[in-house]
This record gives sequence, C-alpha cells and structure tokens, in this order.
Amino acid sequence: MSSMSLQNLYRSTNENTASIWAENAGIGDIKQGSYYDPVRLALASGIQPSISLDVSRLIGGLQHLTKDDPLADVLPTEGFHFTFLPLTLPFINENEPLPEKVAELAKIWTEFDAKRIVIRDLRLVALPSQLLLAGTPDSTAIAMRQSFCEQVLNSRWKDELRMRHTGSPLPAPFWHSTVLRYSANFLPAPLRQYISERQAVNFGEVAGELKLARVNYNWTMCYPLTI
Repeated sequence: MSSMSLQNLYRSTNENTASIWAENAGIGDIKQGSYYDPVRLALASGIQPSISLDVSRLIGGLQHLTKDDPLADVLPTEGFHFTFLPLTLPFINENEPLPEKVAELAKIWTEFDAKRIVIRDLRLVALPSQLLLAGTPDSTAIAMRQSFCEQVLNSRWKDELRMRHTGSPLPAPFWHSTVLRYSANFLPAPLRQYISERQAVNFGEVAGELKLARVNYNWTMCYPLTI
C-alpha cells in the first residue's frame, strides 16, 4: 500500500467513525471483560521508540481527561510501541517456557532482527471505541513486513498468525500504536471533542530497531527473544 493510499485509508477511517458517532450520542453498551488477556503474554514484533514531547502531551491529556473513568484504558508512556507484525494471541504466562518450535520463528527473525524502521506523518485515527496514532512507513519497511508475514505463513506458526488476525487482512494495513481503548461501544463526548481538536495535528515520526518479544497487550511487559 502506497503512502498516499495509507493516508487516504486513515482519512476514510476517521470519516466513517465520525458518521458512527453522529448516530450514537452515548457510549452504548459497556463491554464485558477485557479487550485482551490482562495476564498472559503473546509473541509480537515491533519497535519501542522514544516518545516525543507532543506525543507525551497527547497521552498526558488523555490520562487527565479519563482519570475518573474506569472504562478508559490509556497507553502508559512506558509501553509506547508500534507493532510491526503481531504473531499470536496471548497464550503463555510470564515464567512459562516457550514451545520448542519457537526456534523456527527465531531463525526466520534473524533476517529482520535489529533492522531500523521509520514511521512518519503520525496522525490520530479514531475507531468507534479506540484511538490510534498511525503513520506511514517507508517502502523498505513495508516490503520487510510482507516478507516476514509470508515466511511465518510458511512455518509451523501459520495457524497462530491466522488466529491473531481473524477478520482482518494479513498483514493488517495500519502502522499504529493504540493509545486509548474504551470498554464500551463508543467513546464519550469529551474524548470525541479532544480527538476532533487534534485530528489535523502532525505528530512527527518515530524510529526504532525491530525486536521480536513476548509482550502483554500494551507492551508494558516486553521480553525480547534472544536470537
């Protein structure tokens, strides 16, 4: 997907979400349970870039706005990350050994380990009950992710990868960090307003070295695999 196509996708996603919000003034039904397993870890690849002042202020504003709202889950700054390719659903406890076939995945990863990628032109992309900070990678990063995805699909990890992406393309088109999850159908009005006021802001770029790791859902627990 070209950078222009990706930006158009982000724009159309925001427009679609705005239409949904316009038809639903309230938060709708409260979700039961968590978005993701709050305890077990998954395998994922991605970067943990340094956080800019603008992004730190964005997250700080979200935290302030939702401080008394138990339905809001704002990404802690120490978990700031951009996923390259999520590989599995949460399936393993922190101190549990990985299955032996992880060696096959680690071998595939040697081609990609520690390669640096850059994601530019970061913008807010709103979903009905989530907020993403999404940007545009260069063509090299896009090609690397496609190659990694194809190699995993040709390995013994193909079923886990497909289960992780049920209902979405492989690889998923967005390059993003989820900065807010809300445990209801729709974000409340104050959050919608906060997002609307910042949708034209360009939050710059992030860069970092790729890593393969065991992570919890928001990467506040991240244990890189030793290759």
